[in-house]
Amino acid sequence: MRVERKSAESRQKPSPMGKVAREAGRMRSFDANASNRNASRGKPPRSPRLTARDAALRALQDVARGDAFAAQALDRRLEEARLHPDDRRLAAGLFYTAVENRLHIQYMLDRFLDQKPEPVVVDILHLAAAQLLFMDRVPDHAAVDEAVKQVRAARREGFSGLVNAVLRSLIRARDAGELALPNREADPLAWLSVKYSIAEPAARRLIDAYGLDGAAAIAGWTPPRREQTVRVNRLRMDEAAFEAWLDEQQLKWRRGAVSGAYIVEDAGNLAAHEGYRRGVFSIQGQSAMLAALAMEVKPGMQVLDACAAPGGKTCLLAEHMGTSGRVFAWDVHPHRVELIRAAAHRLGLENVRPSERDARRVPEDMKLSMDAVLVDAPCSGLGVIADKPDIKYRQSEESLAALPPLQRQILEACAAAVKPGGRLVYATCTLLPEENEMQARAFLDAHPEFVPDMGDGWLPEALKPRLSDGMLQIRPDLDGLEGFFIARMRRK
Repeated sequence: MRVERKSAESRQKPSPMGKVAREAGRMRSFDANASNRNASRGKPPRSPRLTARDAALRALQDVARGDAFAAQALDRRLEEARLHPDDRRLAAGLFYTAVENRLHIQYMLDRFLDQKPEPVVVDILHLAAAQLLFMDRVPDHAAVDEAVKQVRAARREGFSGLVNAVLRSLIRARDAGELALPNREADPLAWLSVKYSIAEPAARRLIDAYGLDGAAAIAGWTPPRREQTVRVNRLRMDEAAFEAWLDEQQLKWRRGAVSGAYIVEDAGNLAAHEGYRRGVFSIQGQSAMLAALAMEVKPGMQVLDACAAPGGKTCLLAEHMGTSGRVFAWDVHPHRVELIRAAAHRLGLENVRPSERDARRVPEDMKLSMDAVLVDAPCSGLGVIADKPDIKYRQSEESLAALPPLQRQILEACAAAVKPGGRLVYATCTLLPEENEMQARAFLDAHPEFVPDMGDGWLPEALKPRLSDGMLQIRPDLDGLEGFFIARMRRK
């Protein structure tokens, strides 16, 4: 089903409630710089202890204004704030609700704003609106009052009247049932984009591939609870010992669908755990693990992970090979190569060889020499939006159009490294056919020396029926795992 975007005018009629912004502007009794005057008369005020809302706001600014990744931004700000566990949970809830629903929130706020205020004020409005529209933990009056306090603390006191008026109007419209989404039937693209806060270029491609219902199921899927997946470092302990260790650490866990994977609940920042620092375990999604397990490596092999950073798959390959063989791990960015090196060092893996290389250019001396090659190609990431919600609205027509040619170049180049009888695995963490099955089939059509690898011994039983011609599309809404595509091929 293909859909065309209608004009903004046809999707949303002008609202008389937009007057709120103008009225609030006239209500201001002082300008936005007024709060700086007292500071200039004496010593600057002492910085107060950060609250949960402060930490959430700073993390949101990092994502919205600094292009930081959501999880890293939140971890950094929570570490900085050193909050009580209950406040950490509140900060995380506020932050993720605001990030996951960013376009939805902005659509609703635009009813009451003639023009956007300063960025920090927009972000404060988003945090408050997230509470008012999607959360029931905080009373409405408290959400509004805290937003006004944040505006004043940000030295934008001249906007306090605006923030107060907009949020109270949002509450009235919500309670009156006046906060309507774009019409699903008349403008399905706008409906999907606003409801699930996914950029229209990505929303259009999902609709084209899966239909509106399928696209909505994908875009709207979220795990029932916030959990983290870890895998044991098999060089440090076996699974039985690791399970006993998890119990000793008083962590709540259960086994995952993939061998060696464990789902951990309510564990906070596991990357700060002593066991992580000592290399007892790694944090890695189950679908990402499967992309590495699809290589079916054995001790003594020579293996290439062509787009390896931050190194999770590289390290899983190296662990399964013991201390023998070599895993060559490439990335084009020096700082990301250091991430691979740090991961291998933490886990005690001496058979990893990280290097800064462009995967579109394979050295002559490496051609026809690798037992297995993994191409986990750069992609749109639409399979992992539950874990990385900022991906949903970062995609543009230009960024999406640029990916298939790049993927094709990397796959073509890296295939040359596979020796006769060797395996080639192409993987992405997206759901779009043009980046996935269409890429793999086009490659096979152009390279008769490669054939689909049909073996399924690397897969959990539940996923084996989904394998077709050596290709597997994992869907989060159907499988409860991160959305991944994996294609296995073998050189004759």
